[in-house]
Amino acid sequence: MKKISVDHEFCQAHGRCYALFPDLFDAQDDGMAVAKGSGELPDSIDPADVTGCCPEAAITVG
Repeated sequence: MKKISVDHEFCQAHGRCYALFPDLFDAQDDGMAVAKGSGELPDSIDPADVTGCCPEAAITVG
């Protein structure tokens, strides 16, 4: 399984990731996104859909 990472230098707390993928992301108190649990991306989800949901390109999958 691939891992999701959120770069907080680029995250602007738009909330699209946790709105579109609530099983994968959560918001910190300041609205910054964090990967839930171990940050693993299920094989059933296309990594491009996850990375593409962030307008700041703060999400990577690797």
